Amino acid sequence: MGSVTHTSDTRPKAKIVLGIESSCDETAVALVRGDRTIIAERIASQEAEHAPYGGVVPEIAARAHAERVAPMIAAVMADAGMTLDEVDAIAATAGPGLIGGVMVGLVSAKALAMASGKPLLAINHLEGHALSPRLADAGLAFPYLLLLVSGGHCQILAVDGVGQYRRLATTIDDALGEAFDKTAKLLGLGYPGGPAVERLALQGDPKAVPLPRPLKGSAEPHFSFAGLKSAVLRAVDSGAHTPADIAASFQQAAVECLIDRLEYALHRAGPFPALVVAGGVAANQTVRAALETFAAKHAMRFTAPPLALCTDNAAMIAWAGCERLALAGEDFHGDPLDFVARPRWPLDADAETVRGAGVKG
Repeated sequence: MGSVTHTSDTRPKAKIVLGIESSCDETAVALVRGDRTIIAERIASQEAEHAPYGGVVPEIAARAHAERVAPMIAAVMADAGMTLDEVDAIAATAGPGLIGGVMVGLVSAKALAMASGKPLLAINHLEGHALSPRLADAGLAFPYLLLLVSGGHCQILAVDGVGQYRRLATTIDDALGEAFDKTAKLLGLGYPGGPAVERLALQGDPKAVPLPRPLKGSAEPHFSFAGLKSAVLRAVDSGAHTPADIAASFQQAAVECLIDRLEYALHRAGPFPALVVAGGVAANQTVRAALETFAAKHAMRFTAPPLALCTDNAAMIAWAGCERLALAGEDFHGDPLDFVARPRWPLDADAETVRGAGVKG
């Protein structure tokens, strides 16, 4: 019988990162390994706390984060059957977001890093969204064109690598997620607004209400949704249209604005091998379908994260930490423990400031 030679696996062991997310109204904790395994995760929603106000109240959000984050960290570690000794780094959202909530998560991460001697990774929340599709899709390589659509942000970015982002467009006033939430409030649908508008739109006629498409066809590359919100208000006040028709017409107008701005961005900065969508609005199936059609038209691969990775979550924060660790190498010691939480933190620091609310990044 021939002998069997045993060889050791010399490949570097995949790093494990504990991630904390608290930038808005979701308290989330996750353990993610660099081989794209989500070891354990928990998310605590604050929908019930904010529903009576029709939107997120920052003070209530921060208090809820403070009450929940420590027990959730303990629960996730218990779910995984692990201790901090087995974790390679502690990652937390350090901005942008509601500053009270951001501070809660970041301070918790700092305390864990200090107590365990593990590196701290201060993660840009937008980078978490930008890289989240790579957590679910191992075949997604750089570069790619990213549409980032969330409650507070609406941007088109060229993602050239970890930490390498070129902003091609941003909103000059409101983000699309804000427009969805405002439309829901005007229609009496409650909070959170985006899913409620999407459900109601299925019952309506997307051509019934003549709504504007702000900046469609414009040489200015950016987004604008304030005028669309105002037009929805007038349509509601007129009493001439059903709520379902208003919801469907609003959603159709929003989708057309997204596609038009993507066409312009692709014309200016393309081509790209892939189109990626991320952020809370990426959970909208009508938006996804339109983007998939757009990508096919331009022979681009289309990637959208699973719905659980679209909304705010800690797995994407931990994954961004894994990406940073893989890029940095063994000599990386993390971010300083005096890293300051940031309410504003653009991914592309060199992007020019645009008129209106484009300072959001």
